[in-house]
Amino acid sequence: MTERTLTIREMCDTYDVTPRTLRFYEAKELLFPIREGQKRLFTKRDRARLKLILRGKRFGFSLEEIRQLLDLYHMGDQQQTQLARTYDIARDRLADMVSQRDELTEAINDLKAQLKWGEKMLASMNTPQKAAE
Repeated sequence: MTERTLTIREMCDTYDVTPRTLRFYEAKELLFPIREGQKRLFTKRDRARLKLILRGKRFGFSLEEIRQLLDLYHMGDQQQTQLARTYDIARDRLADMVSQRDELTEAINDLKAQLKWGEKMLASMNTPQKAAE
């Protein structure tokens, strides 16, 4: 084994993940560390896969989508299939994110308007009324 491997602790420190996260990704067959008894050693390939997993999660890809994309790496077509499928999923995810942002912007604007109305109502209730004097 000539390539540098990382222990689970080194992986956690390098990628800011927990041991539980790495074991979970291993159980989901997203990572394939070398096992030496209880010890897990992560290869360069595992590190590259973890980077892609974390990026995919950041963009809101499901673990199943990520697993399928990682599995396309070995198609033998210089990753053309993998890149094309990643592009399609990313394009769809971007459309979803833009839609969510637009809905959130609308909700924020509606809430701001409601707060302004509430401020006016409270202010009018707190002004002394001349008729009551």
